[in-house]
Amino acid sequence: MSINRRHFNAIAGAGALTWGLSANAPALFSAGKPRVVVIGGGAGGATAARYIAKDSKGALDVVLIEPNRKYYTCFFSNLYLGGFRDYESIGHTYEQLATAHGINVVHDWAEAVDRDKKQVRLASGANVAYDRLVVAPGIDLKYDSVPGYSVAASQNMPHAWKSGTEVALLKHQVENMKQGGTFVMVPPPNPYRCPPGPYERISMIAHVFKQKNPNAKIVVLDPKPKFSKQGLFQEGWERHYGGMIEWISPDIHGGIKGVDADAMTVTTDFDTFKADAASVIPAQSAGAIAAKAGLTNDSGWCPINPATMQSTIDKNIHVIGDASIASAMPKSGFSANSQAKSAAMAVRAALTDAQAFPARYANTCWSLIATNDGVKVGATYKAGEAKIEPTNKFISKTGESDDLRMQTYEESVGWYDGISKDIFG
Repeated sequence: MSINRRHFNAIAGAGALTWGLSANAPALFSAGKPRVVVIGGGAGGATAARYIAKDSKGALDVVLIEPNRKYYTCFFSNLYLGGFRDYESIGHTYEQLATAHGINVVHDWAEAVDRDKKQVRLASGANVAYDRLVVAPGIDLKYDSVPGYSVAASQNMPHAWKSGTEVALLKHQVENMKQGGTFVMVPPPNPYRCPPGPYERISMIAHVFKQKNPNAKIVVLDPKPKFSKQGLFQEGWERHYGGMIEWISPDIHGGIKGVDADAMTVTTDFDTFKADAASVIPAQSAGAIAAKAGLTNDSGWCPINPATMQSTIDKNIHVIGDASIASAMPKSGFSANSQAKSAAMAVRAALTDAQAFPARYANTCWSLIATNDGVKVGATYKAGEAKIEPTNKFISKTGESDDLRMQTYEESVGWYDGISKDIFG
């Protein structure tokens, strides 16, 4: 079954301040209304802002704080890398959230959260009061988790893991790598944001090389002994890119000992690998504002109540998307969108007379291996007493027909169109 905009929602589940408003945004902040502030305008934050504003029917003031005026999705950025999408197709603006739903879109950085005063301080110096706060900051990268890696090193060995804009640099390096050269990738350890999935990324780079640089090699130095959809990917790599991709587990390479971005080398216990182009994706943690607000635990992620996505540290704050500890749910755009709807329902119930229903969550992660060769994995979930629990799981199988794989890919395209509309209006 294809997923399109019309039935995406059914599958996904249920002091004076000067503001930087989106174009044509209406005047807001009616006296006496409870205010909900949302930090982060990605798949989780924008969805939460939209559903809180839409379903509260004007009963709540909603402020969305997001520094970027255009959001480029991480999901489907691999397809841009592989040449299956153009750059603008993964970019989305916030205009509809402002004009159609009355959301005050503030293009600024959230610098700090004063949980006692219930205020968010912006980089501009303004303070925004809230009755409820939704925190959807995505991830931050732990550069020092890979010895020798840094923000500066990422210019030569891009991670391209925080925004679709960053993948443009990686795409340039892949397409301009010398003929017959070697591309080296260091995937991230668990847990990590996905998509952009590292193994789909490998597939898309191989797709480019097959067309433009057929004698190139790809070496994958994985810190993990196994990975999601491994059998499906390795079957596809052998079928479409036979001999091009070498995946090396830590049992063989012994661990990443360091990278040298100037020399373009990755050193392991086993050997030093010279790269002509490379991508290094370090370990990750919740976005910095979550840590600064004191919402993370020792893991670097944010513990939540599975029924409401409320922080277990502060009941007035809901943490959604990649930053949250959502148990079995992966850190995906689909998950963030699903969690945002449950959080929005909980916020409306807390601040208005709206009814709250039991939380239900869903996720599907699609991956493209080659032209019309799509695979997927996913599940539905419920809120258990202590964590989010899966209720049903599914995954593509090896040996599927070409027609089924093409249908799976087309389903992912329908999903992207549907979720983009659901997030940004």
